Amino acid sequence: MAKKTLENTPKLLLRQAVLGDVPQLADLTARIYSDEWGHSVEMLRSQQTHFPEGQFVVEYEGVIVGYCATFRIDEATALAPHTWMQITGGGMGSRHKPDGNWLYGMEVVVHPDYRGMRIGQRLYQARKRLCMDLKLRGIVFGGRMPGLAKNLARYGSPEAYVQAVVEGKRRDPTLSFQLSNDFEVIGVLRGYVPSDHESLGYAVHLVWRNPQLLDQPDIPPITSARLLPDSVRVASVQYQQRRITSFEEFATQVEYFTDIAADYSADFVTFPELITLQLLSIENTELSPVESIRKLSHYTPQVKELFSRLAVHYNINIIAGTHPTEQANGDIHNVCYVCLRDGSIHEREKLHPTPSERNVWNISGGDSAATVLTDCGPIGVMICYDAEFPEVARHLVDQGALILFVPFCTDVREGYLRVRYCAQARAIENQCYVVLSGNVGNLPGVNNFDIQYGQSCILTPSDFGFARDGVAADSTPNIETVLFADLRLESLARARNAGAVQNLKDRRFDLYETRWRPR
Repeated sequence: MAKKTLENTPKLLLRQAVLGDVPQLADLTARIYSDEWGHSVEMLRSQQTHFPEGQFVVEYEGVIVGYCATFRIDEATALAPHTWMQITGGGMGSRHKPDGNWLYGMEVVVHPDYRGMRIGQRLYQARKRLCMDLKLRGIVFGGRMPGLAKNLARYGSPEAYVQAVVEGKRRDPTLSFQLSNDFEVIGVLRGYVPSDHESLGYAVHLVWRNPQLLDQPDIPPITSARLLPDSVRVASVQYQQRRITSFEEFATQVEYFTDIAADYSADFVTFPELITLQLLSIENTELSPVESIRKLSHYTPQVKELFSRLAVHYNINIIAGTHPTEQANGDIHNVCYVCLRDGSIHEREKLHPTPSERNVWNISGGDSAATVLTDCGPIGVMICYDAEFPEVARHLVDQGALILFVPFCTDVREGYLRVRYCAQARAIENQCYVVLSGNVGNLPGVNNFDIQYGQSCILTPSDFGFARDGVAADSTPNIETVLFADLRLESLARARNAGAVQNLKDRRFDLYETRWRPR
C-alpha cells in the first residue's frame, strides 16, 4: 500500500465552480475590474445555471485565486463580428447552446497576488481539456491587447499592431500569451469592450482548434478514470554535480532547470537519483559514509518544501530525483519525492539498493511500488537498479502506468548501460514510455560519489508510430543538458491494440503470473 500522509492532500485544486463559490467570485472579479464592472452575483449564478461544466476555479489553500467562464456557441455566431455584451448575453452566459460546436471563452480572472503561479495557464488547459472531451471544433473568444493604446500612433491601426505582435516584432502582455498557448488570430473585433481603455475597446478575435478532430483512429482507448491528454511533454535533466556552499545555491540550480522545463511547457521534469548528495559538499567535517547519509537526511524537510514549491509555482509535475531519508524506525531509504503541480507530495522508495548502497551507506529497500495519479494519467517510478527487475515495471503498468520515470546514478559506462538496456526492454515489453535522468560531473571528498557517467534519454516502444530506434530523445554523455520529448498516449493505445506485436495482450496468463504480497 502507498503511504498516506497529509502531504498527499493538494494545496492547489482546479475544479468546477459551484454555487457556494459565488460570493468569493464576486469579490475576485470586483478586485480585478472594480466594484462597478465586477461580475454580479446574478451573473455568476446564471453562468453556472446555463453551463455548469464550463465554469472553473483554482483554489489555493482554500482561497479561490482564479476563475474562468465558458459556454457553447454555434460556429456562425462565434466566428462573426460581435461584442462581449452581445455574445455573452450581458455576462449571463444566456446564449449558451447545448448543441453548439464551439466553446466560447467568456472570462478569465486571476488574483493579482498569485500571478506568478501560472494560474491562467492552468485555466486555459482546463478549457482545452473540456473542448476535447466534448469533441467541439475549438475555442473562440475576444482577447485584450493592453499595449494598443500606447502604440497605436506608431502602428496606425489595431490590425497593424496585431500583425506586429504575431510576427514577433512587438510584445503585448496579453496577446503574446495567447499566441504562446497556440491560439491564432482570425480578425479584430471593434467595440468589443468599450470600457477597456488600454485596448481602446478593441479585441483580437482568437481561435484554438481541437487537434483531436484531425485524427481519431478507431481503436479502443487507454483505460483511465478520466480522459487523458493527447500528448504529454516530458523533460529530463542531465544534472552536473558540483561543489556548493549552501542549500540556497542548490535550490538556485534546481529552480533554474525547473524554470527551463516550464518555459518549454513541459508537463513533467525529472531529476537524477541522489541529486541531493551535492549537499554534502557544504560540510567541512570529515564523516564516515553512514554518518554522511544520516547527516544528509536532515535536509529532508527543506528538500520536500523546495520541490513542492517549485512544482506549484512553475505549474509542472516534478520527479525530484532521490534523497536519502531516515524512516521512523531509523532505517535509511532512498526516496523519490514526486511533487505534483497541485501541491501534493508522493513518496516512492527504491526497492533494490545496490550492493554498494547496502554495504557503504547502509541503505535499506522499500516494500511497495504504487503508481502516482497525475493530471496526465498514472505514472510509475523505478529508481536506477529497480529498472533491472522486470517485475517492477510490469507491476506499475498493470496498475495503469503509461510513463515510467527512472532517476539513475551510475559511475561508469558499464553500469550505465545495464540501466539503459534494461529500461529499453521495459519500454518494449510493457509498451510504455521510459524516461531516464542521470548525474554527470563529480564531487571530490564525498564518500562513494567520486565519479559519474550519465547519458539521459527518453525511450519508447519499438514499433511503427514511435521514434526511430525506440529513442525519442538522447543526450551527449557527461554534458549537463535538458532533454524534451512529446509523448503521444494515443500511440500507446494504437500499439497495444493493433501493433506489430502486442506484448500486453499476448501474455500467457494460463502459464504464469506475478503476484505481489499485500502491504
